Amino acid sequence: MRVIAIEEHWTTTGIDQALRAQPPGARDESLALSDRGGIPARLLDIGEQRIEAMDAAGVDVQILSIAPPGTHGLPASEAVALSRDANDRASEAVHRYPTRLRAMTTLPMSDPQAALAELQRTAHAPGHVGIMSYGRSGERPLDDPAYDELFAAAADLGRPVFIHPQIPPNAVRQASYRGFDPTVELALATFGWGWHVEAGTAALRLILRGTFDRHPNLQIVLGHWGEMLLFALDRVDSLSNIATHLERRVADYFATNIHIATSGMLTPRLLRHALDYTSVDRILLSGDYPFHRLDAATLTDFLQTLPDHNDQQKIAHTNAASLFGLEQPPREADVQALVGLKEQS
Repeated sequence: MRVIAIEEHWTTTGIDQALRAQPPGARDESLALSDRGGIPARLLDIGEQRIEAMDAAGVDVQILSIAPPGTHGLPASEAVALSRDANDRASEAVHRYPTRLRAMTTLPMSDPQAALAELQRTAHAPGHVGIMSYGRSGERPLDDPAYDELFAAAADLGRPVFIHPQIPPNAVRQASYRGFDPTVELALATFGWGWHVEAGTAALRLILRGTFDRHPNLQIVLGHWGEMLLFALDRVDSLSNIATHLERRVADYFATNIHIATSGMLTPRLLRHALDYTSVDRILLSGDYPFHRLDAATLTDFLQTLPDHNDQQKIAHTNAASLFGLEQPPREADVQALVGLKEQS
């Protein structure tokens, strides 16, 4: 069965070095999670070794996405140049492997107008099919009106926005995640809990801000089975009784604007629970490479949780192909646009 994995991380040496060079207090401590085992080398590779890993896992196509925290944790002056460089490198990788790779665009969200300009610059770049974002850039949340033009452009271009988890702000960490051994504190604030609350809250704020009423074609993706929101959707929907400025109930946007990705968590009970709250047409396969590594046998067992073969295909590849426009390899004209893209850099 064809397999498309949509949240497969990488980074550049420039982004990694810039993030680690930030002063104490501004440096994102979750970078430590990228230092384990063979992860550093795999993050930097978007060439032959990655293709070999895909072959071993039975993955036909990866959608590359910059590893957390992307360029969101950098000053605008650095974020702009490093985002452009990352997008050009991603385009080159797609050029080399047009049937195996696509990319989510990296945007310098610390400067909303520069982020919009970079999205427009890459609008016809080969293989750019989505946007990897986080719920906050500095003190500015993703639902800030400063990003509204960006969301309008993403909707017009048909670029889904993947909202990836990020570490909570220092004030939140101090209030909710401190008081343990430093290793436990970091785990609690990231993959153990805090990451998911941050991403789910970012998506919920977009709904409450009326983002999808203004941009009904905008699509977002939440990893980790919906970042807690699906599991609390009955309760979350009670916000509809207060947020009367919205055109629909809060839960309704999950049927029209929000997609759910697995993020390497191939657990049948999570799939069964998700199907109580969303359609199989809105569930996407993501391996979260290289933090997780898909295994072909585990993936087969997971998909066979669904008795209908068409539903298995939807999660394995059809939903992603439709959402990200992956039915065909990049056209030659789009590949040639790489030359113009680099000249603009």
